[in-house]
Amino acid sequence: MVKPLSRIGSYVNRTAGEEAYQAFVPPRLPPDPSVDLVPMYGALDKASRALGSIDALNSLVPDVSQFLFMYVRKEALLSSQIEGTQSSLVV
Repeated sequence: MVKPLSRIGSYVNRTAGEEAYQAFVPPRLPPDPSVDLVPMYGALDKASRALGSIDALNSLVPDVSQFLFMYVRKEALLSSQIEGTQSSLVV
């Protein structure tokens, strides 16, 4: 049994074994009017190739977590400088 809620979705009564429950079901995607994805295929292909290049470089870095940690610390330093607090990058 489906109880119409509105254009934002509806509640559906379901059972799992002997347990009854109510689930909210949102409207189907994509919305009206439908989204035309064809113009985005070029950008998606370019992004996929860029991710492949990054993944290939992953094998060249001895410890990826240390590499990322260095940039996280640097970003934290730059953020604190933007906020006007004083900090320095000391290891």
